[in-house]
Amino acid sequence: MAEQAKSRRFDVGLERLSWANRLSLTSRILAVNLLPLALLGGGIFYLDGYRKQLLGERYKLARIEAQITAEALAGATRERQEALLVQIGKEQRMRLRMFDAEGLLWADSFALAEPSFKLADVSKDDWSDDWAQTLDKIVDTVVSAEPVEDYVEHESDMADDWPELARARETGLSQIQLRDWFDGSPVITAAAPVGTNGATLLTTRNAVDITEAVRSARSTLGIAVMLALVGSIMLSLYMARTIVQPLRSLSKAAQRVRLGRERDVEVPRLPHRKDEIGLLARAVSDMTNALRGRIDAVEHFAADVAHEIKNPLASLRSAVESLGKVEDPELRAQLLDIASHDVRRIDRLVTEISDASRVDAEISRATLEQVELGALTEAIIERRENRNENEGHPITLKRPMGHAHVLVVPARIERVIDNLLDNAVSFSPPGGKIELAITMDDECVALVVEDEGMGIPEDAREKVFTRFHSVRPDAEDFGNHSGLGLAIARTIAEAHDGALVAMARDKGQPGAKLVLRLPNAAWRPA
Repeated sequence: MAEQAKSRRFDVGLERLSWANRLSLTSRILAVNLLPLALLGGGIFYLDGYRKQLLGERYKLARIEAQITAEALAGATRERQEALLVQIGKEQRMRLRMFDAEGLLWADSFALAEPSFKLADVSKDDWSDDWAQTLDKIVDTVVSAEPVEDYVEHESDMADDWPELARARETGLSQIQLRDWFDGSPVITAAAPVGTNGATLLTTRNAVDITEAVRSARSTLGIAVMLALVGSIMLSLYMARTIVQPLRSLSKAAQRVRLGRERDVEVPRLPHRKDEIGLLARAVSDMTNALRGRIDAVEHFAADVAHEIKNPLASLRSAVESLGKVEDPELRAQLLDIASHDVRRIDRLVTEISDASRVDAEISRATLEQVELGALTEAIIERRENRNENEGHPITLKRPMGHAHVLVVPARIERVIDNLLDNAVSFSPPGGKIELAITMDDECVALVVEDEGMGIPEDAREKVFTRFHSVRPDAEDFGNHSGLGLAIARTIAEAHDGALVAMARDKGQPGAKLVLRLPNAAWRPA
């Protein structure tokens, strides 16, 4: 239940991210790497705050300059006033104009001396200037900057052309006005009353340095973002290539395996990669090889089953067809015995085949238990004696001094021991002894089963574990054994990480020796 709840929570989490699941892995990598750069690039627009801060400082400076200059001009003679206008204009790179009470211009620092600055001639702008001005407009649009009127040099040059002069006369305080020149640079004008006779001062400053500073910061940031963007895209594509391409190769290989062309598919193992992608590739390759082995085993098993069942079916069909044609009671009885024998043989084959086909699945789902192998073997021997399954063969068991504990599925290990004893009983001569011995070391517990039968030739010690392999000297015993007993026993042993092998008996004694090895439950790998 806990696993199901965890799975449901995981599925819900995936549903919440379904929008992201529609994106390819390459798109996600690019998005994750480019999003911080996009946020950093957004800083270009927020440089407008830096510009406003600079303009604010310049407003204060323009107001103070206008007030101080107006106070200096208030008590001076006309000649002194003109000299101050020229001097202050050159030192502060400003244009200073004086208007009388009627609003007429009577002094201009640019007319009295060489102009201290010139407004840019936009007709000579190159592509870089045009791009800078376009970017300024884009930024102003994005940040919703308030529109600023253009600065225009009026031919009449009357006080009425400058609203800030009227406000300064009305309030008696200095006034500030911001305008933009055609190149995007701010023009700051400040008006202040001069004395008490109605004269006013107008200062004009082209704050090109503010525009240059903002554009320089914006260009530096933009270049840094572009370089980082190019680098991030290249690194993201490289990362995506190292991740996505192997995954696509694995996906295509898995698709081809699913379509039934697994023999034509070479699943890449990526042995040079030591990361998770390499581990996944090798896991998929091993899984595919295991799948191929399982498919081959199933195909061979099906072929063997078909072959083994055909023989008793053919014999049964022949007996049944002959029954209708035979009138001799003795012959009919023989045919009925043959049919009954074949039915039992088919039933035995079906039972053994069913058992063999589900061994792996049952063990993979079963819970392993710690069992003392000696006690389990003794119980099996005693049970067989009570049922007369040992057919009069004396069976002895030698146990070690300690306890031989193994982690197994008890019912399945019982089946292995039963199969080994059945094999020993069936091949032993009448009254032949069957000897069992349990040995163990730090890693392994072994059960040795020896009989006094005809033994197993060296070249046939692997064949005896092949399905449906059965070579018996007694013709009367034909059909009573499916040839699956030792094959099933080895399958169960290997499913427990153990082994089952056939060996020669010690000192050249006659008979067979089968050894079952299982991991010692007390042993833990380092």
